[in-house]
Amino acid sequence: MDAPDALVVGAGAAGLAAALELRRAGVSVAVVDAGEQPGGVMRSERVGPYLVERGPNTLLVRAPGLAVLRAAGADSALHPATPASGLRFLWQDGDLEPVPTTPWAFARTPLLSARGKLRLLVEPLLRGGDPTAESVAGFMARRLGHEAVSALVGPFLTGIYAGDERELGAEAVFPGLVALEREAGSIARGALARALRGRRAEPGLRGTFSAREGLGALAAALAHDLGPALALRTRVVALALEGGSDAGWRVETESPDGARSRRARGVLLALPAADTAALLAPLDPEAAALASGIDYAPIVSVSVAARPDDARRPVEGFGFLVPREAGLAVLGCLFMSRLFPERAPADRVLLTAFLGGVRRRELVEAPEDRLTKLLADDLERTLGLRSLEPLGLARWPRAVPQPGCEHPRRIAALRARLASLPGLALAGAWLDGVSVSDALACGARAGRALSAALGAETALEPGVRSA
Repeated sequence: MDAPDALVVGAGAAGLAAALELRRAGVSVAVVDAGEQPGGVMRSERVGPYLVERGPNTLLVRAPGLAVLRAAGADSALHPATPASGLRFLWQDGDLEPVPTTPWAFARTPLLSARGKLRLLVEPLLRGGDPTAESVAGFMARRLGHEAVSALVGPFLTGIYAGDERELGAEAVFPGLVALEREAGSIARGALARALRGRRAEPGLRGTFSAREGLGALAAALAHDLGPALALRTRVVALALEGGSDAGWRVETESPDGARSRRARGVLLALPAADTAALLAPLDPEAAALASGIDYAPIVSVSVAARPDDARRPVEGFGFLVPREAGLAVLGCLFMSRLFPERAPADRVLLTAFLGGVRRRELVEAPEDRLTKLLADDLERTLGLRSLEPLGLARWPRAVPQPGCEHPRRIAALRARLASLPGLALAGAWLDGVSVSDALACGARAGRALSAALGAETALEPGVRSA
């Protein structure tokens, strides 16, 4: 396809969703990606009898993301985790404590002191504040108390963002909770008011999911119908907006076959923030500066196998997270073969641990033997495991976007700048949410917006709003 209506740059979750949405609207599409395979960070690998994820390990399937998967016929590849996924742990005071999921368990948990639990109960009585440009730590401490932030909120955000609750923005990370306070002056009062009005979130799938052959296989399923319209090992090095009778975009690419100039009426950039900024810089330096201001947390994902009988405590449930104050190198560990038993032999457990994050950025470049030693020490301390079978690691210098306190205004300003660049759209996990499901939804929205700008009509999944 020499001159498609739209060229999508990037074949991660957002780019694939955007391309599929454009095709559904009748727009001719080409997709280019610098990687060896589609999916971006969604990478799965067979290592002997083990199925290992090198990027994200699980996903929550919310309604907009589910619509993308259903439209592509990829929802049949989804595979739910076992009921064990409901059991999760936090490392505290030298032991793994289960995260409470019922009122009775919450009343008995040692994760919070009696004073900390009472502080949570007074949340409905507190006056509302202004969460604009407030950090997660500031917002949650104001609503729930400082103890809840350090004991619960901080570790929770480590599992999602590998970040620092003092730097992450409340409006970007917890938009639903912020909205409840703005509506009713309190999270609890807002939730009660919505419940009484019968307002419910759009349905997705309940629980935790992957795909039977891993999230890399899910990405391949999304990319399947693109066929020759997807060009891998192809990097975009420059964009130019052209006028005249052939108004549109000229896109300069490089691949093993050499340099090439492509043209399209519209371009959708589904790239990390820094790569997006580099392409925007010659077109709009201010827009580029807004994109380049997005920070990322680096992560090293390390997978190991072990004999469960060697552990000091049962290896069961979803896994565990580690608070900053605990002083461990590991951020958290997933018990992957407890969630998806077919990923390891019956007499082994498959564990995937994460190191680095904003706590210890330098570890993403640490020698492999040092990372292995740090992980072994921490797994011996937490689980009592001494004999580990290494299954490789993956280094992600830019793993997870870190939306700061000004993130919503930054992204709004960036999108406003794009109005001067007709036929250009953005998608990606750094814009509206960092999860795979968020990226799918963001890509679909961007695809619909670009198809509308190009004069195409878009067909939505029945019952799914385009917001």
